[in-house]
Amino acid sequence: MKLVFMGTPEFAQVSLQALLQQGKHEVLAVFSQPDKPKGRGYKLTPPPVKVLAQEHGIPVYQPASVRTPEVLELLESLAPDALVVVAYGKILPKSILELPPKGCINVHGSLLPKYRGAAPIQWTVLNGDPVGGVTTMYMDVGMDTGDILLTRTTPVGEQETAGELFDRLADLGAQLLLETLDQVQAGTIQPRPQEEALATHAPMLTKEMARMDFTQSAQALHNLVRGMNPWPVARTTLHGKLLKVLATSPLADWKKGEPGQVLESGERLVVACGQGALALERVQLEGSKPMASRDFLRGHPVEKGTFLGQ
Repeated sequence: MKLVFMGTPEFAQVSLQALLQQGKHEVLAVFSQPDKPKGRGYKLTPPPVKVLAQEHGIPVYQPASVRTPEVLELLESLAPDALVVVAYGKILPKSILELPPKGCINVHGSLLPKYRGAAPIQWTVLNGDPVGGVTTMYMDVGMDTGDILLTRTTPVGEQETAGELFDRLADLGAQLLLETLDQVQAGTIQPRPQEEALATHAPMLTKEMARMDFTQSAQALHNLVRGMNPWPVARTTLHGKLLKVLATSPLADWKKGEPGQVLESGERLVVACGQGALALERVQLEGSKPMASRDFLRGHPVEKGTFLGQ
């Protein structure tokens, strides 16, 4: 089939790479978000999908908006059989959704209708789900509400971070996309509507959400740490300084203390929670590098009874 690919970050780049390596379909053009300033120098940096497309000589378009007559005319001139959309970051209007004869096919990082929205993988981890997955679907005018095509599930590790799950689901989603396109081309795909009663929303993360509230259970905070890694990173304070928490282990059966109180600070840093206690395995103090808590405590001794988050 002749395809137009729409995507922006690494998650989408993996799907485009799989399409190009397979070689069954012709990618006519790629649409991606505009270059954005990054780093201390705020240098304009192209998104990963654009970089890959240019390496393969594929025309790249980066419109500020897809809701213009010019974008619609461009897509009409390309005349794709289908659009493939993976983490593009823009909502497509009905005029574009209805253009390709074989539809607009999206790869989404959750088991729809669970976790519709911008951050499905992070919320899978934040909520402590033991299973995650990916879904391909036909897009419609709603937010991730279209008919489901295929799904794939995968266990989520107890220590797995959102970033690690991102990488695994990117690969899983790419393979599922290839299988979906094969069935669409063959006319054997069997779409099924989503069950609205089961729908949940996965909004974008914010730095405010990353603050650790030690009145919560150790397990809930462990999930927060995993779900906020690599961004925006769970955080608390120690002696008034920002302390980022990168890895933890929940301790269900542990002597009690006041929430936020340091219970152990020798070989590891253990903090009391509303239920259980949390071992902070890897931390980063303001102005320092990330390090194992054992190494951190050697250079920054913390007395038992000290409270975090004050």
